[in-house]
Amino acid sequence: MTSQSSPQPRRTFLQHTAGAAAAVGMLSLLPKALAQTQMQAPDAAGKAMGQLSMSEMARRLAAGTLSSSQLVEEALAAIQNPSGEGARTFIQVHAESARTAAARLDADRKSGRAAASPIAGIPVSLKDLFDEAGITTLGGSTVLIGQPPAARDAVVVERLRRAGAIIVGRTNTVEFAYTGLGINPHYGTPKNVYDRATGRIPGGSTSGGAISVADGMAAGAIGTDTGGSLRIPSALNGLVGFKPTQRRIPLDGVMPLSTSFDSAGPMAWTVEDCALLDAVLAGELPRPLKVPPLRGLRFAVPKTFFQDDLSPQVATAFAAALSKLSAAGATVTELPMAEFAKAPTINPRGMITAAEAFTWHREFIKTGAAKYDPRVLARIKTGETITAPDYLQLQALRRQFIRSINMAAAGYDAMLMPTTPDIAPPIAEVLKDDDTYYRINGRMLRNPSVVNLFDGCALSVPCHEAGAAPVGLMVAGIGNTDHRLLAVGAAVEAVVTPRRAFSS
Repeated sequence: MTSQSSPQPRRTFLQHTAGAAAAVGMLSLLPKALAQTQMQAPDAAGKAMGQLSMSEMARRLAAGTLSSSQLVEEALAAIQNPSGEGARTFIQVHAESARTAAARLDADRKSGRAAASPIAGIPVSLKDLFDEAGITTLGGSTVLIGQPPAARDAVVVERLRRAGAIIVGRTNTVEFAYTGLGINPHYGTPKNVYDRATGRIPGGSTSGGAISVADGMAAGAIGTDTGGSLRIPSALNGLVGFKPTQRRIPLDGVMPLSTSFDSAGPMAWTVEDCALLDAVLAGELPRPLKVPPLRGLRFAVPKTFFQDDLSPQVATAFAAALSKLSAAGATVTELPMAEFAKAPTINPRGMITAAEAFTWHREFIKTGAAKYDPRVLARIKTGETITAPDYLQLQALRRQFIRSINMAAAGYDAMLMPTTPDIAPPIAEVLKDDDTYYRINGRMLRNPSVVNLFDGCALSVPCHEAGAAPVGLMVAGIGNTDHRLLAVGAAVEAVVTPRRAFSS
């Protein structure tokens, strides 16, 4: 269902500020060890997309050994590959505007004009929840076809464009972002990068974003996370996903699911790349990651809740990751952290989420209920019967929960837990019947959604053995510790994340 977008008005992709050149120059200060460990440089005739980190792309763009046009053409070729997942990954492709922007940026670089940011000229994908001027935001659904197009870009889209990022298209998502599996009956379900012959779920709801990066259709992806929607697909596809503290990234122009829990953030191949994208989304100046040595870092590993009923693959990978961190000098302490036992009572059966979702969807359901994915509609409609006193009581319980977790996590650099309790199951298994669908969805959302409950920030970094089914290690912190968490996450990544193996 991939389509070509109409030409967009010319936009200003570069900022002419005194600090622009310095922003690119800061890249030389960023840690290179991670890029060398995870991303092997291609030979002169090789591809860059899917082979280089964004930070390495930026260095080569600045040096003139790589062009934005090359990156865009590689991304578009991957999207249009008839044997690939592009048709299920993208709902709309911005081929013409991406080529125009790349040519303009290449010309500016040749003329000596400073790049607006380290991500200038690099292709990124955008989840189909973010407004772009002149385009109707569909939310991975057919319900909103025919609605007026957006009058302006979402704030984060404006920031991406000012930073020079090239948006190659709008990626598929679970309808209205309302499950953690990645299934979409309207536009298709992109297959997980692992065991593609079987056809496993990509994870959701930012399903297309994950596959766009995993398959070299974009260097980074911008998505949303209400209960794990960035971290689940990252974990299941061997990527890094970052859920920031909610209030850091403006949600103006982003289709809501739950105003209490929604957040916007990036996914990419490395923590460093996520940090570059996060700075743009937050409207901050790029800063080098000051990666601390692992020796001296203190990690809390909650025994309550997060480690219940793990699949063998996840349990093995998680234990191995903790051992590697301990061997590298970190202090890894398993603690009861019994406060987490209250997590299921804070948002039981997703009541807060459903109440807020139903408020937004109420009028559309009246006239177009038959157009919804029935499983998504059923979840939204549970919000119809939630009373105001119940809703307010749950919000009060949540405030208490946030305070208790902030106190329990004090004194630790981060908390560690498996991102999901299972590896990606086959799509056919998930679709077997409603009971199986909802059971697996609940398991996928179980661990990451707790971070949204306590209003924290979290990374998912790969921690499986090379060649095995991807498993994510969640590195979580309390609210407003994002910069520290990214730095600590980079230190963790350097020890637990497998070296990527590339084909020729």
